[in-house]
Amino acid sequence: MSVNVNLTEYISEKQTLIDNKITDYFRDQDIPEQLKESMLYSLQAGGKRLRPVLLFASYQVFKEDISPVVSSAVALEMIHTYSLIHDDLPAMDDDTYRRGQLTNHKVFNEATAILAGDGLLTYSFEIIARDLLLTIEQKVEVVKLLAKASGPEGMVGGQILDLEAENHGVNLEGLERVHTSKTGELLKFAISIGAYLGGASEAQISELERFSYYLGLIFQVQDDILDVTGDEEKIGKAVGSDEDNEKSTYPKLLGLQGAIDKKNEYVQCAKEALTKAQADTSILMALTDYFSQRDH
Repeated sequence: MSVNVNLTEYISEKQTLIDNKITDYFRDQDIPEQLKESMLYSLQAGGKRLRPVLLFASYQVFKEDISPVVSSAVALEMIHTYSLIHDDLPAMDDDTYRRGQLTNHKVFNEATAILAGDGLLTYSFEIIARDLLLTIEQKVEVVKLLAKASGPEGMVGGQILDLEAENHGVNLEGLERVHTSKTGELLKFAISIGAYLGGASEAQISELERFSYYLGLIFQVQDDILDVTGDEEKIGKAVGSDEDNEKSTYPKLLGLQGAIDKKNEYVQCAKEALTKAQADTSILMALTDYFSQRDH
């Protein structure tokens, strides 16, 4: 289904929707105040909501009314936020700032930050289970794919690979494996579950999943490039933190221009997959360029 809207307006509209729904989901929850404040602190810290936006865009390739995928989009954003809280902890990246403000454990404390992440992870699946607009079969599929994307074969597995790569270095294949898991699996979930709930064919879902593979790599290459060339005020953290933490990155492995060239190669592969999906993927095409050219 065609979505003929301005991309900036489309993203802004979906961001506002997610922001409002997050407030709704926490309004009547009987959560201890300190924990609730900690969870909402990171959820409301100015995230770009790109994963929910991608889920909506994938769904709207096939259907217009996004009501049936809102809970899945909010759950996805909660899991992404939990991962950032834990990623910033002293035992992980030990970051002081995230999105231009103090990280969760700096504002509250380390124990509360850990529990806030745990709370967001588990509450995300409750939200899906309570959704009245999804069938039981659909709920099972959403939960299964989201758990896999965020678990030991997905994001969590990618995080340990990323930690293991510090101070050791990896080749291009190893770097792609790290980021396909750590970043790419949640993006893949956004695209594939949006297409599934939208009624896409198996062939279309397959091509869209191939698209999501390259989109995840595009996202990470641009992140690495911004860590070298970005504006600290826009990206919300110190430039050069990857180098300081001795992380394996595309610019470190390929040089800055080599990283840019590799990103452009991924963009071409992503767009080829979208073309093969044989549907109106114009919004996803535009989002590919947005991911590639973003400055924060």
